[in-house]
Amino acid sequence: MDMETLRDLYVEELKDLYSAEKQLVRALGKMAKNASSEELQQAFQNHLAETEGHVERLEEIFESLEASPRGKKCVGMEGLIEEANELLEEDAAEDVVDAGLISKAQHVEHYEMAGYGTVRAWAQLLGEDRHVQLLQQTLDEEMNADKLLTQLAESTINIEAATGEGDEEGEEEQSSSRGRSSRGKSASRGKTGARGGSRGGSRSGSRSGSRSGGSRAKRGSSSRSRSR
Repeated sequence: MDMETLRDLYVEELKDLYSAEKQLVRALGKMAKNASSEELQQAFQNHLAETEGHVERLEEIFESLEASPRGKKCVGMEGLIEEANELLEEDAAEDVVDAGLISKAQHVEHYEMAGYGTVRAWAQLLGEDRHVQLLQQTLDEEMNADKLLTQLAESTINIEAATGEGDEEGEEEQSSSRGRSSRGKSASRGKTGARGGSRGGSRSGSRSGSRSGGSRAKRGSSSRSRSR
């Protein structure tokens, strides 16, 4: 497409953002699924719903421009999503993966904030007041998502990734469970052995006493016979 005016460039940048948002809709579900922190999962799911709204706003803008939003692929977003996929292929602790996912998500947010800030300024210059309103709403949501990710990282996730506390708690719980199971089995074997010993001792003592008593009776009878 020939770009001779700012409006032409404006439309092209909107197409790039539309492609970015469509790619992100697919990626956010995967990121939420692979996050171990429930708060991070919820943050990704909430932003997924917002991102679907971003797509709808862009479609409204293109409808007013009487143009198609399709026909362009955002290679910048494609690269950012690929980096997130590479992270998920690493053999990493859960807390570390969560910290990495926040990093990748904030790369995405800053990329989008730059794009939306630019087209909002162009829309204002071009006199597209309704576009300005829609684009500002999306920009505000991108900024809020970025702030929330920062809060999650700084309050818990980065700390747990640095200390390994989350993984250690899981290992301690498993170890404690194994210890309780082992003690339970040992106690059970001990009780069984005690009962077996008691029964064995009782039977042995009874048989021994019976044989001993019989032997004394025989000796007593023999002695009286010799005496007579």
